[in-house]
Amino acid sequence: MALKIVTDSATDLPKEIIDKYQLHVIPTPVTINGTDYFDGKTIMPNDFYRIQAEGAEIKTYHINQFMFHENFEPYAKAGDEVLYLCFSTGIAGTFNAANLAKEELLEEYPDFQITIVDSKCASIGFGLGVMKLLRMQENGASKEMLVEAARYFFDNMEHIVTVDTLEYLYKGGRLSRTSAVVGGVLDIKPIIEVNDDGALVAFEKVRGRMKSLKRCVELVGQRGVNLEKQEIGIVHGNDPETCTKVREMLEEKYHCRKIVESQVGCAIGAHTGPGIIGIVFLSASEEKYGEYLK
Repeated sequence: MALKIVTDSATDLPKEIIDKYQLHVIPTPVTINGTDYFDGKTIMPNDFYRIQAEGAEIKTYHINQFMFHENFEPYAKAGDEVLYLCFSTGIAGTFNAANLAKEELLEEYPDFQITIVDSKCASIGFGLGVMKLLRMQENGASKEMLVEAARYFFDNMEHIVTVDTLEYLYKGGRLSRTSAVVGGVLDIKPIIEVNDDGALVAFEKVRGRMKSLKRCVELVGQRGVNLEKQEIGIVHGNDPETCTKVREMLEEKYHCRKIVESQVGCAIGAHTGPGIIGIVFLSASEEKYGEYLK
């Protein structure tokens, strides 16, 4: 019996990490002009943002019970254990659907061991936690320690996010038309976090793109610990130049040296657009798991 870590594409993990650990990533579905696609499998981020810019009708929905059943059943048949690390319930219904599939599978495979952890995180904030657990497993951490560490990392993961335009928040139903129009005229850029319930919430407003980026970097210093030693994640939609600029700001201001860059996929990009920039980091020390994170 082997313990398999499984996750979904809302982690926005770089391909080299997925390949290195042969990680099973369940793709998030997205509907474009009435046709279903699967994030990272049948549509890649660059193609998605090109289609989005062309004005396509885009809708997202969470991985459903049937999809989870299909992805979990091979492990149940093989007698393997599964630790499924799940996209935030504050953003999608993924956790509930996964648990419904679990209950269904246990009727047919009563000995199947599957643990489902709600990350209450998004994008590379979710992905950084998964990376740490993969490294811990590689270094011999037990299942019990992995589950404990998962909750610790996810509970202490900070997300600081901004977007370049309010258009996609409006289209996705996360902003009123009036707020989008007024915000556009005034060049308002929201500063967004993932709160304790795992939901994306705007908590500050800044005028101008550069000011919003500088404010995001300031907040990293206010909330993070041991920034020069810990792994930091930066994501963008389709704006690698700004991503590089933010990386340079973090390196200069906090001497960050372990930075993972990635691209936001369909699950979040559909609601934020290509100008999203996110920085993720820990607000607590990971020293207690240090021997397994080498």
